[in-house]
Amino acid sequence: MPELPEVEIAARSLASQVTGRTIVGLERLDWERMLEPLSAEAFEAMISGRCITQVARRAKWVLLHLANDLTMAIHLRMSGNLTVHDPAEPARTHVHLIICLDDGRRIFFDDERKFGRVRLLDPDGMAALDAAHGPEPLEETFTAATLAHILAGRRTKIKPLLLDQRLIAGMGNIYASEALWLARLHPLLPAVAIDANGVAALHQAIRAILTQAIEHEGSSLRNYRNGYGRRGQQQDYFLVYDRAGQPCQRCGTTIERVVIAQRSTFFCPVCQRLPES
Repeated sequence: MPELPEVEIAARSLASQVTGRTIVGLERLDWERMLEPLSAEAFEAMISGRCITQVARRAKWVLLHLANDLTMAIHLRMSGNLTVHDPAEPARTHVHLIICLDDGRRIFFDDERKFGRVRLLDPDGMAALDAAHGPEPLEETFTAATLAHILAGRRTKIKPLLLDQRLIAGMGNIYASEALWLARLHPLLPAVAIDANGVAALHQAIRAILTQAIEHEGSSLRNYRNGYGRRGQQQDYFLVYDRAGQPCQRCGTTIERVVIAQRSTFFCPVCQRLPES
């Protein structure tokens, strides 16, 4: 599933291509269940004639802000991509939504597994989406003290806690594993057991790995492409994720894989030793 870096790059690469363009209609919508909760006819009527004033991101949502206080919120889920194409370019089989722009180009929502979702939000709906998510980990206001407050008193294991969008926005399976390796924290360590030094290390690690992944335009393990159709490169720089059986880059110990909260988790049993209880 695309995580914060991939969604950030999706938004940035769309913004550079479609900001200021006006939506003129739909060419294709063959999977109506991606719309929450509108019909295809209502969706097209509401977006047609509206200018895209800004493209942004909140958590794992791409936000197309439209004229007159309407926002198209798009969640890529497992396999979604948003790309911009010239008029004559054919659409692939799994492109289930095509939005037509006033210059003839089109936005494709390619979603092989059909898990992606699209919502149209008024200001109240946008406020509700915002309130449903925790702080953005790359904002200046996300300090070590902020993270300490989130972790305080919680006995939840740190790995699944990092994936809880209500607590920290945009973190996902890949970058949680990477950040925990950088911080030398075992993924099964209860959040409440992390001391001040551990919190500071984890805060620094989260921000560092997300920043690096954005610089490398995200990770493309299978489907992910940015708005220009390009793959990301962060998978070439993984520290621990998807490296089970390979030597730890820090100490040489074999990286292990476990399943935590139904997610594959990778860690070094020496560098990220779980303290004895």
